[in-house]
Amino acid sequence: MEKTASKKKDTKATVNWEAEEYLQRDKRAGWYIGFTIVVLVLVALSIILQWWTFTALIVLSAIALIIYSVRPPRKLHYSLTSKGLSEGNVLYSYDTFRSFGVLQDGDKFAIILTPRKRFSPRVTVYFPEESGEKIVDAFGMRLPMEEVKLDFLDKIVKLLRI
Repeated sequence: MEKTASKKKDTKATVNWEAEEYLQRDKRAGWYIGFTIVVLVLVALSIILQWWTFTALIVLSAIALIIYSVRPPRKLHYSLTSKGLSEGNVLYSYDTFRSFGVLQDGDKFAIILTPRKRFSPRVTVYFPEESGEKIVDAFGMRLPMEEVKLDFLDKIVKLLRI
């Protein structure tokens, strides 16, 4: 009897929301000019030193970064169930995470999921402020909450407006 009641409770605990997959930061003309100068300097240096593989890597990386920075973020559908966090068709089981935390970036809020595996990346999920309490409560029922801060790489990405 109790197992049936708890399953019904888990099914009711489903929380659904939509949010952008990442924050798109404003880039003015100066950003693109600076980026182009850095790329040209690196390409010139690699040509002078005859590092052809490095030259190709710089050019491909620059193209990929420009495409990524111009592409608008997709709106993704998220839901929390008894099994885990579902992001579109991908399911992240609660068992793969050690803890979670809430991070505020300007007027945007995000849940940061810390994985159990040492070298796995953290999962960042943005959410609307009005759904925040339900989302944090749903995660709190299954994972411990801890304070999260931007790591070194996140700070660099934010500084470079990528």
